[in-house]
Amino acid sequence: MAITQPTRAVDRHRAVLGLTIGAALVTIALTGGAFWLSYEALHDLALDHHLTGARAWAWPATLDGFVISGELLVLRASLMRRLDWLAMILVATGSAGSIILNVVSVGSRVDTTTQVVAAIPPTAALLAFSALMRQLYRALAGLPVEPQPPLARQSAPAETELTPVIIPALPPRPTTPPALPPVTYADPRCEAIRRLYDGGRRPGTSTMRTALEQAGYGTLSDGLIRGTLRAEVERLEPVLETYPPEKQLRAA
Repeated sequence: MAITQPTRAVDRHRAVLGLTIGAALVTIALTGGAFWLSYEALHDLALDHHLTGARAWAWPATLDGFVISGELLVLRASLMRRLDWLAMILVATGSAGSIILNVVSVGSRVDTTTQVVAAIPPTAALLAFSALMRQLYRALAGLPVEPQPPLARQSAPAETELTPVIIPALPPRPTTPPALPPVTYADPRCEAIRRLYDGGRRPGTSTMRTALEQAGYGTLSDGLIRGTLRAEVERLEPVLETYPPEKQLRAA
């Protein structure tokens, strides 16, 4: 009995979902173990430098907190389609400090292998936590955006008489972007990419490659398509960069 196409699609979806959940669980376990090893090394370093009791336990958290807060801010900025340099500096500062101090904790009179062993936990924690944030970003990016509820009018006290104010209804938002003046491109391949923005979305690499091949320009590399041709189109018309990504509109 032949397997139908819908059955194959369901099986593929289940396999992808299972692998995603498994990868997330392994990443969480790896992140927790790496952070624990790094935290213990920093705690021992604090004890060796006259910090005792609660202070020895709190001191490593001030360093690892840079990494955690920075990663969460990077995730927040990514969902808002922004670039948060301060968050990246927090991640870089906390990670570099954790790696260096983990190596320092084993002392200077040890072999290179011992220093590498000390550097592995904070490095693994950084990579695992970054992978976890990436999976979380992909999961949140695929959710549809919920419309904001209208503001409710507050009722005035019974003893106060107010003159009713009629608020005119806002005009409906256009479903298509406003027409833009024509732009002349030095590279004619940009014209094939510019036409893809007429649907009100920012095209992805696969869509742009298909349009270029249909226009007779052959198969081009991803770097040329995104970094040169699309970048030139959005440089001359910056408003195009604010269009919602193609994948988000399909998910909605």
